[in-house]
Amino acid sequence: MKRICVTTLFALFSLFILAGCSGKMRYPSYYTLNLPAPPDPPAVENAKATVAIRLFTAPAYLRRGEIVFKTSPEAVGFYAYHRWAVDPCEFVTDLMRDRLGASGLFAHVKRYDGRSDAEYLVSGRLEKLEEIDYDGGVKVEVEIVAQMTRFDTGAAVWTKSVLKVGAVDKRDVSAVVSAMSNIMDRAMQDLLAPLPDEMNRSAAFKKN
Repeated sequence: MKRICVTTLFALFSLFILAGCSGKMRYPSYYTLNLPAPPDPPAVENAKATVAIRLFTAPAYLRRGEIVFKTSPEAVGFYAYHRWAVDPCEFVTDLMRDRLGASGLFAHVKRYDGRSDAEYLVSGRLEKLEEIDYDGGVKVEVEIVAQMTRFDTGAAVWTKSVLKVGAVDKRDVSAVVSAMSNIMDRAMQDLLAPLPDEMNRSAAFKKN
């Protein structure tokens, strides 16, 4: 009987401790980049080429899930309770697909599924997506590298790297993510800006 009472008291004490801790538990907040929707593609009758988008890569630390900050060029930190709702590589890959689809340069744009049934292949790497907390103030950096190659020859049609830096108006994670959204939009615009001319050169080369 004494053993049962001791066990019961221990169980009640454990429940009391858990109840006290549950009121202090902190749950993570999740974020996603918010960019303007691409415009409807123009009606281009000569757009016949198809393109596939390979999943972008990124440094391992950008794929952990936590939003990244740097207190120096060498020091990488992570917000334990502020995380990405979507893998940044998945986000950039889908963003590239949507922007290329809206360009009017292609008859069909899709995610690469391992088949070589498209005329062009786009691959790339998200090099930076982070908060910068040194050199005065709070900033964000976004860096993207991408290239397009022909499936039949492997020849590069277009290659470009873009690095964008933007200021954050207040020390708040939501403000950081908002600034990242704006800078990501600018980076993608600059990344794709020369593509129409490159596609025209590729088409002319193919005819010759």
